[in-house]
Amino acid sequence: MSLPTQTQSKAWVAKPTRRLVIVVRADPVICGHSGEARNLAEVALTRGFDDVRLLTWPMPALEAAGLPLKPVDRITPYSPGITVERPEPVGDYRVPDGRYMAGLTGRLIELLAEPVPTTCLSMYLAPHTQVVEDAVVAARAAGFRPDVRTMAKAVGSDVTNVIASCLREGRFGAAVATFTTFLASDEVVAVSEYTKQQIVESALAVDAHCGTRFGPECLRRVVVSYPPIDTAALLQPDPLLVDAALRRRGLERDGYVLFLSRVARAKGIYDLIPAFAQSKASEKVKLVVAGNGPALEHVRAAARDDDRIVFLNDVDDEEKPLLMAGCAAYTLPTKPEPDFVETFGIALTEKMLAGGGPVITTLTGGTGEAVGDTAVIVEAGDVGAISAAIDRVVLEMSREDRVLMETRAREYALQFDQERVFDDLFGTGPALPVTPSHQAAPA
Repeated sequence: MSLPTQTQSKAWVAKPTRRLVIVVRADPVICGHSGEARNLAEVALTRGFDDVRLLTWPMPALEAAGLPLKPVDRITPYSPGITVERPEPVGDYRVPDGRYMAGLTGRLIELLAEPVPTTCLSMYLAPHTQVVEDAVVAARAAGFRPDVRTMAKAVGSDVTNVIASCLREGRFGAAVATFTTFLASDEVVAVSEYTKQQIVESALAVDAHCGTRFGPECLRRVVVSYPPIDTAALLQPDPLLVDAALRRRGLERDGYVLFLSRVARAKGIYDLIPAFAQSKASEKVKLVVAGNGPALEHVRAAARDDDRIVFLNDVDDEEKPLLMAGCAAYTLPTKPEPDFVETFGIALTEKMLAGGGPVITTLTGGTGEAVGDTAVIVEAGDVGAISAAIDRVVLEMSREDRVLMETRAREYALQFDQERVFDDLFGTGPALPVTPSHQAAPA
């Protein structure tokens, strides 16, 4: 599995005047925040940035980490004007982890050395914000005098995984380093109100132990910026395309309950499988588990004798809204785990935009912000409640109630449109006309 180091249009301007660099785990990683970075990059092209770059990891590093990955040959291309860079590691095996960090940091220093006004957005504090901070400090120390604005966005697992583990294990030095790096950024952002709350509470816990003052500063400075969603790509897919996609998969409209997410314990997959099996609705509909993740093989093996459960691990971005639009219900019974709490739930809002049957989920972390009052809510970890909710939606809910719920959900989710989110985050105005330099070169 391999991807090119860079993807860039031949027609791209040679001397950019305004640059956006997003340091992130980008495609092909299956993660809502890789899609978030893509959407911000696409909008940036219409907001005066004439050089947009995603600075990310080489494929061997992503594969070695065990991250769930999309099929590389089915990734939707980025627009001309967006460059995806995967710097090679610096050094050899004697520098086991720092090699990739050095590659990312070194490449960012090279970009900052150019006389181009630059905004650097890091998503995931560890390690991407550290990359940005180190690069800026080094560029200034070297005398390059970069014109740079830094923004650090805590997307959730920064707090629920990294900082939480530091507090749980008493490793306050690492927590201090994370907060210091975060707050060194010019602007500090959280992906949801829940995430901001967790940041402040964690900072106060570090303060109580170390005598630091992170809590008040986080409370004062952290702003919320919800995930930007490409609503145009999701809204009410063409019914003919939906039907064609379902035929390819051997499915029927309203003939399946859909779980489309990372297949992991924290997403509630181990609760959903028995809940579906004991539901009355399982006599009428299938359960489609679409996605990859650490629990996939175990769950697949456990359900191998149940022909009502279908596993799809090759769903791409184009097929995703089609499957969502055709389902009888979408279930994401996410639950809090020591290493993960759902800090927003991007897949929930994507489903709400695409249409189809009602969303069934839990009020875990930030999911309430994602769905508002437009979903069927169950208690996290309650198998019986999940089963009853599936029966209610599939067997008892009237067509009129389903349509009303679908309409309200779509209207709620439109607030997360990528252009609106981008403008709120970057302080930009209405969309600018696309200039010729944004267009692909003729064949």
